[in-house]
Amino acid sequence: MASLDTLRTHLKGVTAFPITPFHANLDLDLDGLRHNVDWMIRHGIVTLVAAGGTGELYSLTTEETEAVHRTVIEAASGRAAVICGVGGKQRESQKLAATAEKAGASGILMLPPAYGPSPEDGLLAFYAGIAQSVHIGVLPYARDWAVFTPEMVEKLATTSPNVVAFKDGSADLRLWARIRARLGDRLVWVGGVGDDMVHTYFAAGAEGFTSSVANFMPWVSQELYDTAHRGDFAATRRIFDEKVAEFYAIRARRRGFEVSSVKAVMELCGLPAGPVRPPLGALGSEEHAIIASVVARLGLGAKNP
Repeated sequence: MASLDTLRTHLKGVTAFPITPFHANLDLDLDGLRHNVDWMIRHGIVTLVAAGGTGELYSLTTEETEAVHRTVIEAASGRAAVICGVGGKQRESQKLAATAEKAGASGILMLPPAYGPSPEDGLLAFYAGIAQSVHIGVLPYARDWAVFTPEMVEKLATTSPNVVAFKDGSADLRLWARIRARLGDRLVWVGGVGDDMVHTYFAAGAEGFTSSVANFMPWVSQELYDTAHRGDFAATRRIFDEKVAEFYAIRARRRGFEVSSVKAVMELCGLPAGPVRPPLGALGSEEHAIIASVVARLGLGAKNP
């Protein structure tokens, strides 16, 4: 179990979001998950989120989520900090968080509740209830209908001292700036939109970011972080344009393709992935052809596994 300060340090860098591999019948492929986690760590990843959005958390049963958490923790074997994703229902999330803490998780990522149009006080109570169910560090994930005001984040950080960071997936940089101004260095600021806005978030004060392309080219995720961290945003943008942009263009074609596209690339690279579960959809033949050409151009197949 990582201390709060250790977790803060890990969040100031690349946080990888492993996919959850499935067999053709959509059962969990835990052996594949172990392989992928080990592969990412051997290629420099030191912080991972088990069962996050890219890990299709909302398609997993409680038992499956526990299995994914446990598998990633065991596969990491102390070589990386493992943050376990929970969300949807509060009681279920509290149980999953407590179980993950006992299993050795370094922290908890709190995803939005299942009920979308939540009032501010209800949303705050949802996150605070999860945070207070564990002693390890936690961070809320602002995305979709989970919209935080500066006052809400301040209340959450005050009532729950183990809130160590704020992960923003809204891409609302005006709101992000107001929240940062309110909290200052009390939290670690994590850009949670993806690999495409690293330069934008770091220019606005981010200290770390979450990566899905770390699933198949973690060295590129690290290049993005290194250049953004030193303030060379032109280099960050150039790396994105040359090595990441075409993958993100596929993601933008249809909702849910952010996971489908990652899994398709991984399969081409020889990394276990399998299909996505409903309600996500599979890529079409045109998207597969584009991805195959990009994988070949970047020489990814030769680097993996």
